[in-house]
Amino acid sequence: MRVFPRLRSLSRAVHQEQEQEHDEEEKNNVEQLSTSLTVWRKSLVMSCKGFTVIDSCGNLVYRVDNYIGRPNEVTLMDASGKSILTMFRRRRLGLLEEWFVYEGEVGNIRRRSKLSKPSKSPICCVRRHVNILHGNSNVLAYVFRGVSHSDKRCVAFTVEGSYANRTCKVLDECRRVVAEIKRKEANTKNVSFGIEIFQLVVHSGIDPAFAMALVLLLDQMFS
Repeated sequence: MRVFPRLRSLSRAVHQEQEQEHDEEEKNNVEQLSTSLTVWRKSLVMSCKGFTVIDSCGNLVYRVDNYIGRPNEVTLMDASGKSILTMFRRRRLGLLEEWFVYEGEVGNIRRRSKLSKPSKSPICCVRRHVNILHGNSNVLAYVFRGVSHSDKRCVAFTVEGSYANRTCKVLDECRRVVAEIKRKEANTKNVSFGIEIFQLVVHSGIDPAFAMALVLLLDQMFS
């Protein structure tokens, strides 16, 4: 009978160890599903402003070369220069600013005074959050399904944090973090990358190209 307490104690220790191993395994699985990209706020093309994005192996993944001033149209390309996503800006009354995101290259653009309106349907709309009297001041933007809606039930993603400090999170409908913008840490002491070179960590639940498109729109809205 005296051995039972020792067995119970041993059982608890084994159970705790198994729980720790399970937690570590889940953490490793999450890390394996995550993609870490380095974003450099500089174009590879001379005389152009843009972005260069490389993966953890140093390979070029995405690029933006048509980024001059505050354009009404921004195109995210792959390493070969093929258009992946095109973002088109529309200004509404007051401070409201929204961007429509399209797949591939936007063709058949119809000009109307100073505005352009692509003929194809957008996959989503990204609207800058304007906090005037109330609301969550930590929210930067909302991603709506399809065209713009005022109904919060149509929100697919919410972007929170501070883009100026390169500390942002993209949250899905269940408030799960699907992407993060972080300051890039240097391995060498007394070396700082500043805000021109930062890290984009993409978790499961969002496409890396779309996450990078959100980075471009945040740069347009808050730079």
